[in-house]
Amino acid sequence: MRTFGKMPWRVFATITLLTCVFTNVTAAAAREPLLQEGKKTIYERVLTRPSARLAAQPGEKGKLLPAFSRFYVYGRKQLDGAEWLEVGANHQGKIDGWLQAGGTVPWKQQLALSFTNPAGRNPVLFFDERDALSAVLEAEKPASIANPLYESLKKPPRDPHIVSVEPAEHVDINKNFYLLPVVESEEIYSGSGRTVRVLKVASVTKQTEEEKKAAEAQAAADKKKDQSTLLRGFSSALVFVIDSTISMGPYIERTKEAVQRVYDRVEKAGLLDKVKFGLVAYRSSIDETPALGYVAKEFVDPMDVKDGADFLSKVRDLKPADVSSGRQFDEDAYAGVMQALDNVAWRNFGARYLVLVTDAGALSAEHRLSGTGLDAEQVRSEALHRGVAVYTMHLKTPQGKSNHASAQSQYQQLSSHPLLSRPLYYPVELGDVDAFGRNVDLLAEAIVAQVRGAALGKKVAGSALTADSNFGRGDDGKKKSDDVEQRVQEEVAMLGHAMELDYLGSVGDTGAPEVLQAWITDVDLKDPLRRSLEVRVLLTKNQLSDMQLVMRGILDASSKGIIAPDDFFNNLRSFAASLGRDPNRVTDAQTVKLADLGLLGEYLDDLPYRSDLMNLDQDTWSSWSVTQQTAFTNKIRRNMRLYEIYNSDVDRWISLAPGSNESEHVYPVPIDVLP
Repeated sequence: MRTFGKMPWRVFATITLLTCVFTNVTAAAAREPLLQEGKKTIYERVLTRPSARLAAQPGEKGKLLPAFSRFYVYGRKQLDGAEWLEVGANHQGKIDGWLQAGGTVPWKQQLALSFTNPAGRNPVLFFDERDALSAVLEAEKPASIANPLYESLKKPPRDPHIVSVEPAEHVDINKNFYLLPVVESEEIYSGSGRTVRVLKVASVTKQTEEEKKAAEAQAAADKKKDQSTLLRGFSSALVFVIDSTISMGPYIERTKEAVQRVYDRVEKAGLLDKVKFGLVAYRSSIDETPALGYVAKEFVDPMDVKDGADFLSKVRDLKPADVSSGRQFDEDAYAGVMQALDNVAWRNFGARYLVLVTDAGALSAEHRLSGTGLDAEQVRSEALHRGVAVYTMHLKTPQGKSNHASAQSQYQQLSSHPLLSRPLYYPVELGDVDAFGRNVDLLAEAIVAQVRGAALGKKVAGSALTADSNFGRGDDGKKKSDDVEQRVQEEVAMLGHAMELDYLGSVGDTGAPEVLQAWITDVDLKDPLRRSLEVRVLLTKNQLSDMQLVMRGILDASSKGIIAPDDFFNNLRSFAASLGRDPNRVTDAQTVKLADLGLLGEYLDDLPYRSDLMNLDQDTWSSWSVTQQTAFTNKIRRNMRLYEIYNSDVDRWISLAPGSNESEHVYPVPIDVLP
């Protein structure tokens, strides 16, 4: 019998159902917010504008509220020609007061936007009309129309359709949460035939006169500190994540040597406070092979290392394992990477690099020995969330020849970065120790040069690379491989520039642009293949828990469906019935798609994305091979593991209303990881 923790699955589902019934009975005595038109479970919500005041009664002045606070609407009242809204911070029936409707923005979908790093793309333009934006997107050559718009930003007057522009520095939603809410959204076809999103954002970031004066005063003060001055506080962390199994001895020693060499140069340049190295080692399951000693272990915390000698003393005990990790060739690389991502205080550094060194593939999420339950894409997502660039140095030793192709596929996905056209994946043919050492030297030196450039006040990352004649040369003074050297320098320059923009946005406290009401798109207007925005769904704890429960039931039904394919949809019907979903929909013969069962709540309805899961039907399932069905269930498992990470990450949950209950706090879930 499938279990949930230590509780039998059917018992858990029954308790959950009874809890829901009991909760509904208890809540019946309390007032409920108004429902959105056409919805059965989604309440009316509004966001406050900067001028909004919460009053005890309609017509009173009330107290000023923070901008973009979210409230549920319980009632409406007209007074002296103005509409007033009776509101509460939660939907449990507690009324907080009244808001004048003019000081709010209706919020039908809990959608918000976050800017991607602006390096390598054009800034987001905010249009006053949908048609003005769609005219650019639907053009056969959008750049020909977008170019004059960008030119008008440099040489006024600005095009009248442009009401605002994205800031030049990166506005990182993970460091400084901002709300750029979406009140309308749709997908349209671009001139090239690709689907793109057009989104209408609300006027919640408009400043009051008092706020504007304060901002102008701050801007005047900031002029005394230009970007080059701010960049002098820019620092870097490079953390090695090393496979420390039985075959890795020579590479462990060469990594130690490379770090020592670079630290010598760092110390001579007076940059010890700006360049830090760390190291995490990993092996495989100690449940399977206790003699391995550990799955993943941090040897050096970059926040706690003084210099090269200190680094070497901390890794003195790092040696390859004495025993084999088992019959499989793969090791638990993702456990090592996640250990580094979770344990290092990355926010204390402007530039963040992680270098994975291994001669084997990674245990997949589905492998019985996996310590994370994650695959490359989920680990990559967690790295990007922290602003960490992941390099992989794959040692293609002769012993692992049969493993090379699968490992390469994993690590190319893990090391893909949205700013670069190719992954940060460096294969080392035949596992050549010297070639590996040169690659490590080049990377470490290029990163140090980037930080040196920032310390000297140079805005363009990587600009100092050519200033130091020693960089790019070996100890013998000879030029290293031009191809590898050029690639390393170009990639560090691009990533470093993006990290500097991120750092400047952070220390400069850059916020979202002021807008009144505008239309934007989530792609670069001149290059629609580049993403400029990420669409996020702000799910409450209750909604995320509901989604986890439903996904577990779908996983259970699909696992049984692999054994008995024809029973797949009937299993889903039974599960929907156990959750108390609409019996008419559950038993209706016309209900043929998973979405029609009403398993997932209305909070996911009308979102601008297409769900392969929700469109699945019995015929499609039956037509799939066992391999395809298994891939489907594995994808569900991986997403469920991400939801668990989201649920337990207390730092990422946000309160949208003063005094709201924790169950009303929201998490900005990327729309692409929804079911």
